[in-house]
Amino acid sequence: FFPQDHVYELLNTIDACQCHFDINLNFDFTQSYLDLIVTYTSVILLLSRIEDRRVLIGMYNCAHEMLHGHSDPSFARLGQMVLEYDHPLKKLTEEFGPHTKASSLGDEALLSLHFLFVRRNQGAEQWRSAQLLSLISTPPAMINPANSDTMACEYLSVEVMERWIIIGFLLCNGCLNSNSQCQKLWKLCLQGSLYITLIREDVLQVHKVTEDLFSSWKGYGKRVADIKESKEHVIANSGQFHCQRRQFLRMAVKELETVLTDEPGLLGPKALYVFMALSFIRDEVTWLVRHTENVTKTKTPEDYADSSIAELLFLLEEIRALVRRHIKVIQQYHLQYLARFDALVLSDIIQNLSVCPEEESIIMSSFVSTLSSLNLKQGNWREWRRKGLLRAYTSVAKAPLHLHENPDLAKVMNLIVFHSRMLDSVEKVLVETSDLSTFCFHLRTFEKMFTMTLEEPTMLRYAIAFPLICAHFVHCTHEMCPEEYPHLKNHSLHHCNSFLEELAKQTSNCVLEICAEQRNLSEQLLPKHCATTISKAKNKKMKQKQTPRKGEPERDKPGAESHRKNRSIVTNMDKLHLHLTELALTMNHVHSFSVFEHTIFPSEYLSSHLEARLNRAIVWLAGYNAATQEIARPSELLAGVKAYISFIQSLAQFVGADVSRVIRNALLQQTQPLDSCGEQTITTLYTNWYLEGLLRQASSGTITLAPAMQAFVSLPREGEQNFSAEEFSDVSEMRALAELLGPYGMKFLSENLMWHVTSQIVELKKLVVENMDVLVQIRSNFSKADLMASLLPQLTGADNVLKRMTIIGVILTFRAMAQEGLREVFSSHCPFLMGPIECLKEFVTADTDIKVRDRVNIFELASAAGVGCDIDPALVAAIANLKAGYNNNIHCLTKAIIQVSAALFTLYNKNIETHLKEFLVVASVSLLQLGQETDKLKTRNRESISLLMRLESSFLTLDMLESCFPYVLLRNAYREVSRAFYLNRVAASTH
Repeated sequence: FFPQDHVYELLNTIDACQCHFDINLNFDFTQSYLDLIVTYTSVILLLSRIEDRRVLIGMYNCAHEMLHGHSDPSFARLGQMVLEYDHPLKKLTEEFGPHTKASSLGDEALLSLHFLFVRRNQGAEQWRSAQLLSLISTPPAMINPANSDTMACEYLSVEVMERWIIIGFLLCNGCLNSNSQCQKLWKLCLQGSLYITLIREDVLQVHKVTEDLFSSWKGYGKRVADIKESKEHVIANSGQFHCQRRQFLRMAVKELETVLTDEPGLLGPKALYVFMALSFIRDEVTWLVRHTENVTKTKTPEDYADSSIAELLFLLEEIRALVRRHIKVIQQYHLQYLARFDALVLSDIIQNLSVCPEEESIIMSSFVSTLSSLNLKQGNWREWRRKGLLRAYTSVAKAPLHLHENPDLAKVMNLIVFHSRMLDSVEKVLVETSDLSTFCFHLRTFEKMFTMTLEEPTMLRYAIAFPLICAHFVHCTHEMCPEEYPHLKNHSLHHCNSFLEELAKQTSNCVLEICAEQRNLSEQLLPKHCATTISKAKNKKMKQKQTPRKGEPERDKPGAESHRKNRSIVTNMDKLHLHLTELALTMNHVHSFSVFEHTIFPSEYLSSHLEARLNRAIVWLAGYNAATQEIARPSELLAGVKAYISFIQSLAQFVGADVSRVIRNALLQQTQPLDSCGEQTITTLYTNWYLEGLLRQASSGTITLAPAMQAFVSLPREGEQNFSAEEFSDVSEMRALAELLGPYGMKFLSENLMWHVTSQIVELKKLVVENMDVLVQIRSNFSKADLMASLLPQLTGADNVLKRMTIIGVILTFRAMAQEGLREVFSSHCPFLMGPIECLKEFVTADTDIKVRDRVNIFELASAAGVGCDIDPALVAAIANLKAGYNNNIHCLTKAIIQVSAALFTLYNKNIETHLKEFLVVASVSLLQLGQETDKLKTRNRESISLLMRLESSFLTLDMLESCFPYVLLRNAYREVSRAFYLNRVAASTH
C-alpha cells in the first residue's frame, strides 16, 4: 500500500474532469479537495521527521524474510520512497507540478478563500463596530433568521484555512509570482501565525520552512523578503491582535449566551450566530495553545499567556450545553423553514434556470418534493448528501449545468444544506466548530492554564470548564487506531480527576478556614471569658481602675469585628466568603457530565475532601499534646464542633454537596478509634487522656472524687498536675463528652476502662489464690470469734487488696459519671427510644427467669443508651475475657464491691443476693472484732468502715442491712464522725 498511488490517481481524475473549485459555491467539494492535498502533505512531512525510518523499514523487511523466507515484494519501492523524500517539500513540489498546472489549486480553490479569509482576520475594533454576534443591536430584527450566501464558510476554522493556504502555496508556488491576488492572500496568511498544526501536536514552523524552501530557488528573492517582513509583523503584532479579539469575544459571547438562555426560542433563527461564536472561540484558543507551546523565547511572554482564558472556555461549554438542551427547538424551527421557505425558493430558482437538463431537473424536483414533506423522524442526512453530490457533479467542466454560472442556485443549496444539518447533524456541527481535543496533546499548556485560573480570583467561577473540556478528548480517537483508546481515556480521566481534586481541595480549604474563623467568634462567647467582663463592670461600679496584667492582650468584646467606619475596609472573613462564592459557583455549575463512558459528579469530589478535612479539623480542635498531656475541655471542643457544623450546614444549597452526609460521616468516624484514613480520632484521644491523665492521678491520690460536686477535683499539690480535674469531669463535661463520642465512642471508652479493671482483677485473683485456704476457713467459721481472730492475721496482702479495689472503684465511678452524661444526651436526642429501653431494663430483675446471655444483652442495650444497670455488661464481658470522698479515694471502694461482685456472680451464674448477704455477715463479724481490737496496727483502717453505709445496691434490702448493720449503729457512727470533724476544725482555728 502506497498512499501516493491513490492520491495521484485521484488528482489525475480531478485534472481530467477539469473540476471547478470555489469554497463559496461548492463548499464540500472544495473542502475535500484541499483536505486531500494538505493531509497527504502532512503525512509525508511527518514521515520525514522520523529519524529512524530507514532502520525501522530494514527491521520490518528482516522480520518478513525470517517469517516467510523472502523479502517483502514492496520493500525496494518503499526504500526508494524513503530516500526520495529526505527533502519532502522539494519532492512534493516536483510531483505536484503537473497537477498545479492542469488543475486550479492556486488560481481557483485557494483564491476563493481570499474574501472569506480577509473578513475572518478582522481586528477586534472592526468586530466591535460591526456589532458582531450581537442579537440586541437591532431589536426589530432579533427574530429574523441569520442567513448568509456562504453558510458553512461563516463557521469555517481560520486554522484550517491557514493550513490550506500555507501548504497549498508551498506546492503551488508559481502563482505567487504570477498572480497578485494569490500573493496578497499568502502574505496575509503569513502575518497570522508563527506555527500551524500538521497533525495533533506536530506543527509546521511557517516562516522558517517557507523561507528555507524558497531560498533554494531562483527568482524568489522578493518572496523571501516578504516572508521575513511577515515574520517580524507576526512577532510584533499578532499577540496583541489576538489578545484584543479574545477580550471582545468574552463580552460578545457572554451577551449572546445570556440572551439565548433567557430566550431559547432564538436558537432557531440565530443558530448560525451560535456556531460562529463557537468557531471564533475555538480559533482563538487553538492559536494561543499552539504558540504558548512552541514559542519559548520571546521578549513579550505576556502575548502568549492569558489569565482569563477560563472564561472563554466556560462560555464555549455553556453554549454547547445550551444547544444540546434545546436541540428540539433548533430542529423544529429548521424543519418548518425547509418545508415552508427553502422548498419554495428552490422551486422558483429551478423554474428560472436558463439551462436545466432533464436529469438535473428531475433530481432538483425530487429535492423540492422531499423538503416539502419533511418530518423529524425520517431524518434528512441523505438529502443534503445528495445535494453535495449534485454540486460536485455540476462543478465538472463537461457537465451540462455549471454551478458557477448559476450562483443563485449555489447560494440556495448552501442554505438548504445548512438547514438540513440542523435537523439531524447538530452534534456533528458542534464537534466541528467547538472541539478542543487539541488539549489532549498539549497537556502541559492545559495544566498551566488551569493553574493560572486558580491564581486569578475573578476566574475561579469558570474553572469547571477545564474538567468539562476533558470530555472532548474522546474525539481524538479513530477507528483505524483502536489501541489508542485506553491511552486517551486514561489521559482524559486522569486530568479530569486532577482538576476536580484541586478544585475540591481549594473549596474545602476555604470552607474550613471560614469554619475556623466562626469557631474563633464562637469561642469568644464561652463562659470562661465572662469573668473579665464581670470584673471590669464591678470595678467600674466601685470606681476602681483595674490595671491589666503584664503581657495580657486587651480583648475586644464579641461583635466588635462587625463594626466598620468604612465599608471599603475588607476583612479576612469578607475575602474568604468572596473566595468561597467563586469556588461554589464552579463546583455547583453542573450536576454531572460524561468523560468517555464514565459519569463524573463534581459534588462527590467536594464531599470527599470536606469529610477528610472536617475529620482532621475536629482532631485539631481537641488540641491533644501527648508530651504535655494537654487537651481541650470537652465542652469547649463541642462548642467549636457546633460552630463548624452550623456553617457547613448553611452551605447546603450553595456548594452542591450533600453536607448532611458529610457531617454524619465525619462525626460517626470520630466515634470510632480510627477514621477512614487510619488516623486517630477524638474518641481515641479522650480515652487515652482520661485513662493516662485523670484516672492515673486519681489512683495515685492527687485527684479525688467529690460526690457532692459529682466530679473529680484536684488536690492542691505543687508540681503534680497542670490541669483542674473538675474542669474535665463535672456533669457538663461528661455530657459534652457523650455528645462528642456518642454511644460507639462511649462503648470504646468503657472497653478501655474495663481493660484496666480486669488488669486489677488479675492481680486480685493472684492474692485470692495465695490466701485460698485461709479464705475458705473464714467463710466456714465467720461466726466463731476465737477462730476468726487467729485466721484474719494469716491473710497476706490486705493493703494491696484495698488499693486495687480502690483503683477499680475509681474507674467504675468515672464510668458511671460518663454513662450518666450519655443517658442525659441520649434522652435529649432520642426520647422516644429511651422509654422502651428503660422499661425493658426494669422488666429484667434478679428473679426473672431468662438466660444469662439474654440478660447481659438487655443490659448492653441499656448501657449503650447510658442507663445505669445493676449488672455492668462491660465488666461482665471484660471478666469473661479474663477467664484464664477521702483523699485516697477510699470512698470509691463500695462501687468496686458492688459492681465486681455483681459481674462475677452473674458470670458464674450464682445468686447475687445470697452471696452479698454472706459478704455482709462476714464484714459485720469482722467489724465487731475490729472494734474490740487494741492493736493500733490492726485498727489503722477503721475509718474506712463508714463506707459500708454507702453500700447502695438493688440486691440489698433494708431488712438485710438491718440484720447485719443496725440503723442505730450507723446513726451513731455518723454522729461521731461529724463531732470529730467539728472538734478538729475548732481546734485548728483556735491554734
